[in-house]
Amino acid sequence: QVQLVESGGGLVQAGGSLRLSCTLSGDAFSNFAMGWFRQAPGKGRDFVAVISKDGAISDYADSLNGRFTISRDNARNTVYLQMNVLKPEDTAVYYCASSWRTRFSGRQRSDLDYAYWGQGTQVTISS
Repeated sequence: QVQLVESGGGLVQAGGSLRLSCTLSGDAFSNFAMGWFRQAPGKGRDFVAVISKDGAISDYADSLNGRFTISRDNARNTVYLQMNVLKPEDTAVYYCASSWRTRFSGRQRSDLDYAYWGQGTQVTISS
């Protein structure tokens, strides 16, 4: 079975940066487009970013305004989320997920597109 483990969360001051990592095991990492989602306290789970199997194509939530970058290293079975200029509204539990879809259209923002999820890592941004 596919398992995903996130790491890199923590407490960061507003304006700072943080890099999240997610490692997949149980299957070939390169089989999956990989996504990041987040869930703020009392809110639903929102799309953050997705990257294609080969890392050539990525997509981001419009609200991020270029502050985040998704990347992957297939040799290490790891997807990353580089978060810059962090704001208090970025505070959330961040989840990585692997997509069941065979083909990636360049936009994959629904959580229904993802079959496996990590346990989440907490990111807290102080004012």
